[in-house]
Amino acid sequence: MGVPGAGLAKGLAVTLKTMTRRSHTHQYPDVAPDLPPRSRGVIALLAENCTVCMLCARECPDWCIYIDSHKEEVVVPGAARPRQRNVLDKFDIDFSLCMYCGICIEVCPFDALYWSPEFEYAEYDIKNLLHDKDQLGEWMDTVPPPPAHDPNGEPAKEESTAAKRAAGGEPDSGRPARPPRAPR
Repeated sequence: MGVPGAGLAKGLAVTLKTMTRRSHTHQYPDVAPDLPPRSRGVIALLAENCTVCMLCARECPDWCIYIDSHKEEVVVPGAARPRQRNVLDKFDIDFSLCMYCGICIEVCPFDALYWSPEFEYAEYDIKNLLHDKDQLGEWMDTVPPPPAHDPNGEPAKEESTAAKRAAGGEPDSGRPARPPRAPR
């Protein structure tokens, strides 16, 4: 058996120890917090990369992604018939249902979804947490570039593409030019 009141004395000792320290209060609304790099906030959409493959909507465990599209014919010179491609009409994410697991971002084969560190998107009404592709696209400006794999290595593909676009040149596909076919 222990001494009666030993637990109480231990608890009061912890209380007295913490009372003598300075508090670490962050003045959040006035001072923006220092977020860790690549922190998860909200999901951003790069609509140009979306091919409406529906993988993100199918893999979402909460079914909070809503996608709608239509088919458009694209005439390719030299082709026997026109090609069809899907055009994104609606891409909505219901953040009142989303559990921020990131499966949609991981499963997207065309890098259309990214984590944005933006976290200040609270609403007074839960119905307003359904964000459309325009709002999701606005958050692309806050997506940080991925870190370099090696400090002495090449810059990330996204950084070099953005630099080429800023310089006014067309981005290179990254593939070597195919030699012309030999006649049969």
